[in-house]
Amino acid sequence: MWHQAAGRRVVTVPWLERNQVVLYVAALLAGAGVGLLVPAVAGPAGHAINPVLGVLLYSTFLAVPFRRLAGAFRDGRFLTAILLVNFAVVPLVAFGLSRFVAPSQVMEVAVLFVLLTPCVDYVIVFTRLAGGAADRLLAATPLLMLAQMVLLPVYLRLMVGESLLQTVDVGPFLEAFVLLIALPLAAAWLTQTAAAARWRAGRWLRDGALAAMVPLMMATLAVVVASQIHGVGAHLGGLLAVVPVFVGFAVIMVVIGLATGRLARLDAPGRRAVVFSGVTRNSLVVLPLVLALPAAYDLAPLVVVTQTLVELAVMVLLVRALPLLVRERLRT
Repeated sequence: MWHQAAGRRVVTVPWLERNQVVLYVAALLAGAGVGLLVPAVAGPAGHAINPVLGVLLYSTFLAVPFRRLAGAFRDGRFLTAILLVNFAVVPLVAFGLSRFVAPSQVMEVAVLFVLLTPCVDYVIVFTRLAGGAADRLLAATPLLMLAQMVLLPVYLRLMVGESLLQTVDVGPFLEAFVLLIALPLAAAWLTQTAAAARWRAGRWLRDGALAAMVPLMMATLAVVVASQIHGVGAHLGGLLAVVPVFVGFAVIMVVIGLATGRLARLDAPGRRAVVFSGVTRNSLVVLPLVLALPAAYDLAPLVVVTQTLVELAVMVLLVRALPLLVRERLRT
């Protein structure tokens, strides 16, 4: 089936699109079942996260017309809203919520690591699925990535202390940016260029990748959950303490994102993108950083994975709920 997306026709699979939320929940449950029944799958699934996520983002970037990126980056009100939400409001919310687990420094550090870093990868997928301004959010991702690399050590110094900073390495941030943003983005641009030049292979690759969007998202969700669910289950008692923190963060940021989008007088797609950017965190990029912490912080990676599981459930709900909360025609 052909339909309009991002200003041009792309191939879609109607049944998959109509049932995508149910399919995502099924993928989450399947990943959890496999991870719990076959613990040995955690290692291979963990190695598969970045490749699967990279292919998913390549498919996502294909749906964004690159000719509009320059204009999107010049959208001052949208960029201001995104930056204020993520680097002025979120640190206050994250610090306040981290007080609930502050008696455990491991929990506190892990919560701050993951909540202080805005997502720059699959947030674009969910934003697009909810009818948000994925192209404008994509244009902002390099700035979001750079800002969090610079500001994360500053916020950690203020909130936790100087001693922890010696364990933080920006290498995993740079590696994630190259593998999950730069390479898929360049590949998508090359594919679009080939398709525009009427190269048959480029058009087939573009249409096939776009049609596979829902299965790719399902694979990503299943792989992430399967890779970590056994560890989460083994420490479930201790990790339950952070679940209300992550749920509370999501609820608070939905409200703040809606209010910020309205104050900035953004259109409906822009408001949805602001909400998703504020809610979604950079857990897959932060995980290598947390894994590099000293042995005393061995529970910290599982806290980050717990946030991922909570967030994925929230994202699946928001894909359906946010278009109802922020409609195309808004009364001011």
